[in-house]
Amino acid sequence: MTRPAPAHRIALLAFPGIRAFDVSVITEVWGTDRTDHGVPAFELRRVAAGPEPVPMRGGLALTPDRTLAWLPRAELILVPGLDDHATPAPEPVLAALRRAHARGTTIAALCGGAFTLAQAGLLDGRRALTHWALTDLLRARHPEVRVEPDALFIGDGNLWTSAGTAAGIDLCLHLVRAAHGAEAAATIARSMVTAPFRTGTQAQFVEHPILHADRDVDTLAEVRAFALTHLNEPLTVSSLAARAGMSPRSFARHFAAVTGTTPLRWLLDRRIAAAQKLLERTDLPMPEVARRSGFGSEVTMRQHFASRLATSPRAYRTSFAEQPRSAQGR
Repeated sequence: MTRPAPAHRIALLAFPGIRAFDVSVITEVWGTDRTDHGVPAFELRRVAAGPEPVPMRGGLALTPDRTLAWLPRAELILVPGLDDHATPAPEPVLAALRRAHARGTTIAALCGGAFTLAQAGLLDGRRALTHWALTDLLRARHPEVRVEPDALFIGDGNLWTSAGTAAGIDLCLHLVRAAHGAEAAATIARSMVTAPFRTGTQAQFVEHPILHADRDVDTLAEVRAFALTHLNEPLTVSSLAARAGMSPRSFARHFAAVTGTTPLRWLLDRRIAAAQKLLERTDLPMPEVARRSGFGSEVTMRQHFASRLATSPRAYRTSFAEQPRSAQGR
């Protein structure tokens, strides 16, 4: 009888003042059993300095099931955001975070959780972000932090931070995707009725240009649908703009207004996702994976995997390929 694989150990770090929304997101991603759908088993623990219930806004409370002594067992530590960003985390919590960081444990903070990591001194000299409305406050309180203004989430070493609210979902799904593959993240996203990944930056929510007519939205939707079914072709901004009946400059501007990103970055994200699926589900040779996903050559595909995923296509296949693999679509 084959023993089931051990569950991946995840810690939700709890202390007074954490946001109930972030706690719910973390619990939904890692606290629901989806092993019947091919998602790895997770052991999510609610970790606090003591056994007492942790108060949250709205009359809610979170009951810990582990103390800080359990943290060395965790493979991933999640830090929720705060209802009041002036709330200091208890020193035992900050000390535990410093020890976990020194061990190399991955630590991810959602939204205002970046303030907690900054209080611990972990973000000094590192890139980080938080909700766009809190960016100036984070800079003012922690000038040593290299605060990024626009991204949805960002990693620096073993530390991850995200923008506000829904961007916490983006970060959580990214962490699942990086550790367990695109299919696991997509399965969780489907059950949450959310996108497996979003492109763009916080800028799309701070200032969103209004399009001149709904026709533009419909036209761009058709262009994106066309691109998705022709990823293996040499698509360019000019060719897509021509299909939309716009000049390249106007097309790029309207595309960014709708999607929050540039046409080329959007295409790159879709090609990486297509390559990931082929690497996970087929045993096609690398040049064919590169061709079908639109990279043209294995070298180009390898360069983009290195810059966007910090891995190579071969290493990705080794980690995430389904067993047994089959050359689907041949």
